[in-house]
Amino acid sequence: MAAHKILVIDDSRVIRNMVRDMLPPANFEVVEAADGIKGLEMVHQHNPWMIMLDFLLPRMSGFEVYEALQQSPELSRIPLVLMSGRKEEVTSKISEPFEDKYLVFIEKPFEQKELITAIKRAMVLAQKRPPTSVISGNAPLDVATHEKIDDNLVKRIQDLEAKQKLLEQQVGTQQKQFQQLVDFIKKKLK
Repeated sequence: MAAHKILVIDDSRVIRNMVRDMLPPANFEVVEAADGIKGLEMVHQHNPWMIMLDFLLPRMSGFEVYEALQQSPELSRIPLVLMSGRKEEVTSKISEPFEDKYLVFIEKPFEQKELITAIKRAMVLAQKRPPTSVISGNAPLDVATHEKIDDNLVKRIQDLEAKQKLLEQQVGTQQKQFQQLVDFIKKKLK
């Protein structure tokens, strides 16, 4: 199955790379934009599966990008994760609860688990969004297709979480073995 395309619109290369590194490359293709204007261009060019949008951007703010997305029946259905290190600036423009606007807010910096939770939540919210009456040549995927994609994504995320737990257990075992080796060497050196 082809990778899901996630558009990360953020002026910080560190955040864009962090998102790329946190997602399994076999499941996700990350495309990037460093400002709001380029971000909107990339939305139209790449038709992303999901958008991760920084709120504070050069040239065109994240809020302006958000408003532009909401004006399009097709683009407003793309799952949206809004990112910012300053939640108060976001809430000054978009009132809480964010779920009522069919978006997920994640505060920067974030961990991989928070990112995966935000992606899952954004998918659920996008499905809950009422269908639009406007039909165009670029219509969004139907509900059945979204559900199938979501089921596949949930399974992959669960598989990744299981692998992560296994790796954590293996690291713990290796740490114990290493400590035993150090203790043994210390004993022999006395």
